[in-house]
Amino acid sequence: MTSIRRTLLVTLLGGMAIVMLLGAYATYVVAQNEANAIFDYHLQQIALSLRNHRFQYNPSVAIPDEQNFDFVIRVWDRSGVTVYYSQPHRSLPGLTQLGYSTVSTSEGNWRVFAIQYRDETIEVAQPLQVRNTQAATAALRTLTPFLFLLPLLGLLIWFIVSQGLKPLMRLTAAVLERNPTSLEPLPEPAGTEELQPLVMALNELLARLKSAMHSQRAFIADAAHELRTPLTALQLQVQLLERANDADARHTAIADVKAGLQRTTHVVQQLLTLARQEPGATEQKATTVNLAEVAQRVVIDHQLLAEAKHIDLGISAMPVNAPILGNSEALRIMLANLVSNAIRYTPENGKIDVLVGTTDHVFVSICDTGPGIPPEERTRVFDRFYRRPGSDATGSGLGLAIVKTIAQQLHASIALLDAEGGGLCARVDFPVPN
Repeated sequence: MTSIRRTLLVTLLGGMAIVMLLGAYATYVVAQNEANAIFDYHLQQIALSLRNHRFQYNPSVAIPDEQNFDFVIRVWDRSGVTVYYSQPHRSLPGLTQLGYSTVSTSEGNWRVFAIQYRDETIEVAQPLQVRNTQAATAALRTLTPFLFLLPLLGLLIWFIVSQGLKPLMRLTAAVLERNPTSLEPLPEPAGTEELQPLVMALNELLARLKSAMHSQRAFIADAAHELRTPLTALQLQVQLLERANDADARHTAIADVKAGLQRTTHVVQQLLTLARQEPGATEQKATTVNLAEVAQRVVIDHQLLAEAKHIDLGISAMPVNAPILGNSEALRIMLANLVSNAIRYTPENGKIDVLVGTTDHVFVSICDTGPGIPPEERTRVFDRFYRRPGSDATGSGLGLAIVKTIAQQLHASIALLDAEGGGLCARVDFPVPN
């Protein structure tokens, strides 16, 4: 695992070391240029100072302590005979040109300055290695204090980075303190602009998690409450079956038990369907679905149930193709709940029309001739386990809650409207697929 503190420390120290090396090279180049200028001036001054001197060549006589004398002096007469050579053992080429020049010998490169005065030519030379050594020494002396300060700079950088990471460490501690029962928003870090987007994102996540947990607890509580009633009724019906003395009473009790089991099974199935359609419960891949085909299949599946109540269930209009982006199974469950609700609340000899339309977008509507829903209750009927007061129809109170959950997943909008001939018209509008 990568440490931000270690990464910053290594990066900053490495960057400073690179900068120091570049600075050392730049200092060396500058010092070398300065040394060349100064030593060239010295060459010229030595050559000029030797004018008007009388030279007599004696190879055995050299400048005292010559090993510490970097310059080599050589003088020729008019005929080209050497009349003076300060270090005859050094390999110095003959006169090449007057003025400044750089020559190469077996001993290395030399910087040479030569002048001609009267009948003599005076040449003063110096090894370039001496100049490079002086330049390197000057650069090293300049950078030596920084080399000693580098550990101190490392400690200073470590301290600054540690201070800069303190808000992040406090945020980490605040997150670690959270638990499933403590999902309050994190405090915004004062004076730390970079952490504010992270804190905002974490607070949004905590808010969604808190809402999801609240919904889950409410769902479990409501489910337990709704299952308690049919299970209690089943227990009483079983007791009545045990006390039945004749065949007719036993037959009636058995029929009541079967009806109770059917209601309980329906509630459990609706609970499982709603749990599967919750966001994040299952991975549902969105594909292009033909809404017309799904609506036709749902109408066919509910045809027998509608005929049992003498209800005219049909499709009033249906395009050949009505593409939407979604999951075909979730779409089928949504339409099935809308159609089954319409059948449940529509009286006998009623009518239910299913319409799929394509205008600027795709929509589906299920209109019935039932009692309808008052406008003030059309929002509440989407709540889980909600049943309208005074309604005689049996149900789990989960059908429209499932419809609302699936519509949200499909990014569709659902509205409950008044049907033209009386009753209710449920309309679902789908977004245009990209």
